[in-house]
Amino acid sequence: MLSNIDNFYFKKEEPLQSCLLALKEIILSQNKDITSAWKYGMPFFCYKGKMFCYLWVHKKTLQPYMGIVEGKHFNHPKLVIEKRSRMKIMLFDADKELPVKTIQLIIQQAIDLYKTGVVPLKTK
Repeated sequence: MLSNIDNFYFKKEEPLQSCLLALKEIILSQNKDITSAWKYGMPFFCYKGKMFCYLWVHKKTLQPYMGIVEGKHFNHPKLVIEKRSRMKIMLFDADKELPVKTIQLIIQQAIDLYKTGVVPLKTK
């Protein structure tokens, strides 16, 4: 039986499925402390146990996107806030090649927020 996370990816039609799976791999490959989790009915990625990004499909445009939980703390021209107060998203075209270097840069910026203490990590 597939997990909720696996179901999320494998129930999507192509090219959406391949795009989301590629995004998942790009995110997980950025740092050994990044883990995948199922939270709020969607695939989240945590850095040292703290949620920092997630994948979803935009309701209006049907485009896949990566949401950055603490996106309000930094600016990047590819990140949009829409009507969110805290999170910013980066939309993708599932039919086009992913901008891997831009994704990696944004993920590193998000991780840096946690490393520098701007966003506190959980203490055990």
